[in-house]
Amino acid sequence: MSLVRSPDLTNQKLQDGLPVPFFLSSLDGPERNGPQLPQGLPQLPINATPTEVAQQDLDTPDNWVNRNPELVRLTGKHPFNSEARLSVLFECGFLTPAHLHFVRNHGAVPQVNHEIAANWTIHVHGLVEREVTFTLQELQEKFPVVSLPVTLVCAGNRRKEQNVVRKTLGFSWGAAGVSTALWTGVYLADVLDHVRPICRQAKYVVFEGGDKLPNGPYGTSQRLSWASNKDKGMLIAWAMNGLPLEPDHGFPVRIIVPGQIGGRSVKWLRSIEISNRESQHHLHFWDNKMLPTQVMPDQARAEKHWWYDPRYIITELNVNSVIAKPDHNEKLYIDKTPDENGTIASYPIRGYAYAGGGRRVTRVEVSLDQGETWTLGNIEYPEDRFREVRHQDPFYGTLDASERDTSFCWCFWTFDVSHDVLASCDALMVRAMDEGLAFQQRDMYWHALGMMNNWWFRIAVHRTVNDDGKIVLQFEHPTLAGTAHGGWMERMKVVGEDITKPVFSEKGRDLAPRAPKVESDEVCLTKPGINRKITLEEFRAQDRQQPWFVVNGEVYDGTPFLKDHPGGGDSILLVAGEDASEDFFAIHSAEGKQKLAEHHIGTLIASLTRERPITTQSDETFLERSRWKDVELCAIKQINHDSYLYRFALKRNQPLGLPVGQHVFVRLRRQDTGEMVQRAYTPVSQQDAVGFIDFLIKLYLPSASIPTGGKMSTGFHQLRIGDSVELKGPLGSFIWDGPSTALWNGIRKTIKEVGMICGGSGITPILQVLRSIFQNAESETRVWVISANKTEQDILCREELDTLLALHGRGRFKLHYTLSVAPEEWPYSVGRINDVLLSEHMPRHSEHGLILACGPDAMITHAVKPGLQNMGWDIEKSLVVF
Repeated sequence: MSLVRSPDLTNQKLQDGLPVPFFLSSLDGPERNGPQLPQGLPQLPINATPTEVAQQDLDTPDNWVNRNPELVRLTGKHPFNSEARLSVLFECGFLTPAHLHFVRNHGAVPQVNHEIAANWTIHVHGLVEREVTFTLQELQEKFPVVSLPVTLVCAGNRRKEQNVVRKTLGFSWGAAGVSTALWTGVYLADVLDHVRPICRQAKYVVFEGGDKLPNGPYGTSQRLSWASNKDKGMLIAWAMNGLPLEPDHGFPVRIIVPGQIGGRSVKWLRSIEISNRESQHHLHFWDNKMLPTQVMPDQARAEKHWWYDPRYIITELNVNSVIAKPDHNEKLYIDKTPDENGTIASYPIRGYAYAGGGRRVTRVEVSLDQGETWTLGNIEYPEDRFREVRHQDPFYGTLDASERDTSFCWCFWTFDVSHDVLASCDALMVRAMDEGLAFQQRDMYWHALGMMNNWWFRIAVHRTVNDDGKIVLQFEHPTLAGTAHGGWMERMKVVGEDITKPVFSEKGRDLAPRAPKVESDEVCLTKPGINRKITLEEFRAQDRQQPWFVVNGEVYDGTPFLKDHPGGGDSILLVAGEDASEDFFAIHSAEGKQKLAEHHIGTLIASLTRERPITTQSDETFLERSRWKDVELCAIKQINHDSYLYRFALKRNQPLGLPVGQHVFVRLRRQDTGEMVQRAYTPVSQQDAVGFIDFLIKLYLPSASIPTGGKMSTGFHQLRIGDSVELKGPLGSFIWDGPSTALWNGIRKTIKEVGMICGGSGITPILQVLRSIFQNAESETRVWVISANKTEQDILCREELDTLLALHGRGRFKLHYTLSVAPEEWPYSVGRINDVLLSEHMPRHSEHGLILACGPDAMITHAVKPGLQNMGWDIEKSLVVF
């Protein structure tokens, strides 16, 4: 495969003399940095972005972007979201090189080459007296160029701590979702002054990027009064630390909004609109919110009004501080021996702090006794050095912060502790305050998005004595970024301690109340008053058609829920007589857990081993009903705008072992959240396929109706070649046992006419039965098919359907399509499935007839079932819903 490498225009050193623009200058070797700053200022870091594409990116849309492979990837391979390791970031000092700067991408990076960059324009329009389109060269020539040091912070910084307490809707940022750079560009206020917003009408400034996302480009907005104020420091920036922006950081141009969350600094800037209303972009509403703590993730997904309430939008950063040194798992050998001056060795505890809205961090306090007492740390403000120097040159324009009293950057703090004092500590804690007297709180404010987490930062201290009799301290941070396991929060949670009120000393832990033992998202899984004890013999003797199963040692009767279970009764029958804990927690929301409690019948008084004998498939076939088996992704093919074919290789060159009409459970771990999710799918590979299995997956990516996207399809979208998922099966109560025979709920029936109704990706189980009928020369079954879709482009497997029609359409096969939105001269129906459509294109009820249907619940419940009943079908005996 040929790869397009990062264009030479990235990571380039700015050249002497204009008019060569910053963003099209030449390379200067593998380790690059911009022109040096005046003496007295922090010097620019060396940028060491690799010159090759990282292995993880080779099979992604970003296979041309050079990235530091040492960054912690938070959402798998794609999209790219990352942070440096905290200790590495901190040791770089005040200015962060681009290869260590955190990255937040929502999709693929726009691929911008020399020609595109040279002709890149920003359209400034809307409620203005002078609508203008600027090239970057024109911006540079028309307005004063300035450079400002600005700290950017992702709103999700430190979210991993909230995710350990309870899973939020976001992925797990550690404490390094923060970085600082020297940004070069022009003041947004100067550009707004030039276009002259219309007074009393213009209220907002709306920014739009050049990325391509499922629900439109990324965009957000600022109040016009803020954007017009130079003291707010908002920039249209094209350079970072004296170099052109890198692709991940917005090349060729972006907005920089100091003092606010990073999500307000739009990358790949294309448009600035002055408007009377805030941004209407999808992610302006469906991201960067701080919802009330009582709103659970499932509730937030279901109730749209929370996302549109302006009270919950996040703009300015809150005050925050973190301990970077000692590092996680760092060891310190205590030395209490005084030196010649009688001084005992000390250890400098160090870290960073920041605040929002231009407010200065005024104090940082450290506690060595679990918050009982606090002592001031020493704060260093490197940003102040930019206030002491006035400098101007062709590269950076004006560096002059002397007239600005706002603080846009992080500061560093130090607290020296003697070894003898440190040796008696159980924990280190830090908190900060800004000049508005906003203070980091002791307790976490957990909420559904997990953003703006700023409770006290705590490090556990473990004390041992080595073979030489010396005390050794080992330090443990609260969490590790991304999906990595470790930290005192996970450790304490496993043993049942309340991690929202952590106690680090053994004495204090003995007195501390234990966390209430509430399983999985704090939903009680048992029914009050149920005290029945069920023996293993009684449990095993239960009829599997009236299924009992176990979750966390409790027994549940699934019989009353077989008909109403959203995943179908077969998924309950599959775990009859088994421990279903792992499968249950992988796919059920808090609501599902509440429903489970209704079916609680008692407690199993013996351990249920998962190694019991279960009837499985033959060794000659791959699938097993009771055991998950790995398969490896070996190919991905795009079918249409939102559907992909995923091919997985079986571990051995075996047939799958899946009867026609049945499904398999697919289980995977989401790469962004680490959450294990599973769902039943019908493969589309041919029945006689050997050594592989194909799934046709329609992707439900984040949208207004599904703000976080479909759990399972988003997980599929994150997979890359070589990744693995797990399969288990077969699953289902229906089998097409051919040539004209159906086996349903254990009853065999001869079928002479079969109607099939599918909506969208519901074609997959329909297709398997359809193939089996027409590939069997002995079959005489006649078939009617309705395929319902939104648009013509949404019709899946159409080529195969039309081919079958051409081969078998004379008297045996009738195929009809209906679209919600149809092109002109469309020869089939327009609109949703209704009584008329069913009566015209489905068979009449007969003794040897059957209807198969697969599609959205609303289609089945409100259209298919009543329509068939009106035609005389007994849907209890003749309708199979996959």
